[in-house]
Order: sequence, then structure tokens, then C-alpha cells
Amino acid sequence: MNACLDVQNLTKTFGALTLFENISFSIAEGQRVGLVAKNGMGKSTLLSILTGKEGCDEGEIVYRRDLKVGFLEQSPVFDPEESVLDACFNHHGDDEKVLRAKQVLTQLKISDLTQPMGQLSGGQQKRVALANVLLTEPDLLILDEPTNHLDLDMIEWLEGYLSRGNRTLLMVTHDRFFLDRVCDLILELDDHTIYTYRGNYAYYLEKRQHRIDVTRAEITRANNLYRRELEWMRRMPQARGHKAKYREDAFYELERKAKQRIEERQMRLKSTNVYIGSKIFECQYVSKAWGEKVMLKDFYYNFARFEKMGIVGNNGTGKSTFLKLLLGLEPVDAGRFDIGDTVRFGYFSQEGLQFDESQKVLDVVRDIADYIDLGGGRHFTASQFLQHFQFTPEQQYNYVYKLSGGERRKLYLCTVLMRNPNFLVLDEPTNDLDIQTLQILEEYLSDFPGCVIVVSHDRYFMDKVVDHLLVFKGDGVIKDFPGNYSQYREWSSLKAKEEVKEEKGDKRAKREYRNADKRKMTYKEKTEFARLEKEIALLEEEKQQIEAALCGGTDDVEAITAMSKRLPLLNEELDEKSMRWLELSEIE
Repeated sequence: MNACLDVQNLTKTFGALTLFENISFSIAEGQRVGLVAKNGMGKSTLLSILTGKEGCDEGEIVYRRDLKVGFLEQSPVFDPEESVLDACFNHHGDDEKVLRAKQVLTQLKISDLTQPMGQLSGGQQKRVALANVLLTEPDLLILDEPTNHLDLDMIEWLEGYLSRGNRTLLMVTHDRFFLDRVCDLILELDDHTIYTYRGNYAYYLEKRQHRIDVTRAEITRANNLYRRELEWMRRMPQARGHKAKYREDAFYELERKAKQRIEERQMRLKSTNVYIGSKIFECQYVSKAWGEKVMLKDFYYNFARFEKMGIVGNNGTGKSTFLKLLLGLEPVDAGRFDIGDTVRFGYFSQEGLQFDESQKVLDVVRDIADYIDLGGGRHFTASQFLQHFQFTPEQQYNYVYKLSGGERRKLYLCTVLMRNPNFLVLDEPTNDLDIQTLQILEEYLSDFPGCVIVVSHDRYFMDKVVDHLLVFKGDGVIKDFPGNYSQYREWSSLKAKEEVKEEKGDKRAKREYRNADKRKMTYKEKTEFARLEKEIALLEEEKQQIEAALCGGTDDVEAITAMSKRLPLLNEELDEKSMRWLELSEIE
């Protein structure tokens, strides 16, 4: 298998902070690689080093000769005067490329190609940057958080785009559905080193837990042996001869292993000291518009006690506006929100919190409260609370200006939760948070004894947290769906198929009305129909075998890569043949 990128013994430090040390990995042609790590561990720094935007302390980075690399930065910068189309590429009058740019930008909800980049929001600029890197058709795509600022339709489109063909990809993302569906290899940065998992995200979770269990067992064995060797080391030097020098050297290696630490959360953060009354809020026929753009129109909803609601929909359909109307941050045009007297909102906004850069992390939280009362005589100090959300004791005494973007978002989340609200309103809380923090937040919200409203494009997160959805469809249309996101998508898919079937039925009825004599299937069509049935059965069997093999993770890397390439092509072929089989099945 041809290697596109080979990294050997790479080291990067910032002062006393070591991000990674002597890490090595390679990416082969056609592999789709996901890079995961906790916030502040150096994911974005590693991508910057690989693309030459930042230097390393030691190590070697070797690209295949003449390899074309495309890089999507987390915060791209454009000339504010150039147009959207010019920002994508210098097309030099190439009509085919311009046409393709229009198609990709349309999928990413960018319609005015002549608009200056300076007039676009940060999210729109990120989407133009994504279009840019896709349109240049590089041999290796390096993407830093490609799903940020995309709505659900765009994310699903991008999933399909990246999964098709023989694309080579390295990306950082916290979208676990996206990782699971797109990537066939996971790299994890942890404890200054890198671990490789040859499978998708689900495979990574299973094997990572196995790695942790093995390491924990090794530490336990090392500790038992360490206690015995420590007694030997404490004896008088005369008790040790020169022949035992090797034992003394081995002791220090044993000591290093015994003092390893596996970060574990010993308890879930369950609070019983949150009370909320039976009356939460009633949205009484609320309307809101921005000019001619309608966000809500005579919308009524009575929010129940302990309810956990998710809000989904495309960008610009009014999701964040609804939250601001509820919180009184924006005035309604008509109607009102009747809110219960016991409700205490905790609001996590997209805009975030402006911190005092000179403050220490711990002091930021202590300014809110010294501890949070969990009820039953239990409480968490500010330091314990921060540690639960993956801020080590050392990091708690860091100044805010030293924090990464993800760490700042995590600190902002801690300031909201530390106020101990009984109604959490979270607007895109998953953006820039690492997977471990997302898992902690999911547990927190699952155990939370109050009410929750979440706006998020993270499908995995929504499935874990919410029990029903408000789906904002635009133009003031809002659908209440009793279930999580995956259930909604399944229902939507079935509904769409039924509508297509009804439409085909209507067309068939019209044809039958026009032709009194019903057309019979020709001999050629009968032969094709029989052949399709056999081919579809074989394709289904092949698909099941590939999926089982990928989940098993026992094959070598070449076989896994080949199967990962085959699977999307197989799905396309199945869809095509199944559609033709349906068409023929309607002929008598």
C-alpha cells in the first residue's frame, strides 16, 4: 500500500508543556483517518505542523513526491474584498470549475457567489473554506473540525461526499456519528504519545477500553512488585553487591511504570439538590420575524416538568432566536412566555463568555461559588468540579490566556453549571469540546434532575440526552416529534419513501387511465427482473460480510482499507438495482 504521509519521532513542546513526544504514524492512499484527543493535547497544533504552518522540535515529516495537500483550518482567514467565487479558487474562466463550485457552495447554503467575503459571518466563511479545499481536489485532505457551522443536512451531505471514491483524509472532529461513518482508522493522542486503531469510531471505543484495562492491570502488577523492590532498595548499601546493579536500574524503570496514572472519574456527578416546580413555561402563541423572514408564527407549547428537549433544524430557521425569546433577551412580536416562579435558567450561548485573561482557571469558577451542593450532605468544591470536567490540578492554576479554544468553551460550561440552575438552556454546547468532555456532559445531563433544552447539530449527543425534538423547518413551521434524532431521521426516511410511492402510484394511475389496456411485462423485462433479484441478494450478502468483517477488526490493514472502499460503492449499486427492481415490480 502506497504511503501518502509518513511521520517519524515527532516532538513538540511549549516551554515546560510537552504536547507529544517521539510520535510516529503513517497514512496510506485511500485511508480516512480521524484524529481524537482531549482539548489542549495538541490536535490542531499537529495539523499545523503537518501542513508547514508551525515548526516542530524534533522529528521528520515525509510526503509522497508530488502529493497535493488541501488543508481546512479551524479559523480560516480571507481577503474581505474578494468575492465568494474568487475565494474558492482562481478559476481563470474555466466554466466547468465554476459550475462545480456553484454545486458545492449550494450544498453548503452559500448562494451569492459575488458577495464579498467580508460580509459573511464566521460560520459562512468556514463553509467557503470547506468548499475551497474540496474543489481543489487534493490527494490528501486535512480537515480541522469540518462539521462546525454546518447544519444537519450539510453534515449528512459531507458524510456522503467524503465516503465516496478513493479519498485520502486526515481530520480532527468531535462529531462521533461523522467519525463512525467516514473514518476507517482512528489516531488517538494521549499522554504525549499516539495510539492507532484500525477501524471506525465504534471499534476505537472498544479497543481503547481494552488498552486502558491492560494498562491498569500492568500498573497494579508493577505496584505489587514495586513495594517488594522498595524494601530491598531501602536496605543499607552494603546489602547490595555490584552484581545487583542491574536490579537497581530495573527498579527505577519499575517505579516509573508503577507511578503511571490512568485518569478515571470515580463517580457520576449526580445532584439531588435541584428543585423545580410543576409549572415550567408556556409558550403562548408566540410570533417573531426579522423583516420578511418569519421565525415563529403563533407557536404554542407547554413545557413539562423534567422535560429534556432537543431543537434541530437548518441554519437560520430560528433555533437560537427561540432560546433568546424564552430567556427575555429578544422581544416577541406577538404572544408571550409564561414562566414558572421556581425556574432558574442556566444559559450556555454560542457567543460564549468574555473572560479576564489574567485570571487563573480556578479563580474564574470560585468567583461564582466555592462549592456546589449535591444534596444529601454531599458537595463538590470548585476544584473538584473542574477536575470532574478534565481540568487537572495543574491546569486549574493556569492563566486563562494560556487555554486553547476548546478549553475556554469547557471553562465557560463549568461557569454555567456551577451556578446550579434547575433549567439548562444550551445553544450548541458541543462545538469545540473534546469527546471525553462530551461524554461527561452527556452523563451530567442524563442525571440532571431539572429541565433541559439543547440546540445542537451533534446527532450522537442528541440521541444520548433528549427525549423529544422540536424540528424547525423554516418560515415559522415547527414540528414536535416524540423521540430522539435517529428516530426522527428514520421516521423522515420512511415518510419520504411513502410519499415517493404515493407519487408513483398517482403517476401509474394516470397512465392506466390513459391506457385502458394494462401493459404486461415483456420477456426481456421478466429476464431482467429475475436477474436483479439474484444480484440484489448477492450484494446484500456481500454487504453483510463486509460489515461483519469491519466490526470484527481481525483483518489486516490492506483488507480493511479495501473493504472500506468497496462498501460505499456497494451501497450505490444496491440502491440503483433496488430502484430498477421496484420500477419493474410495478409492471404486471
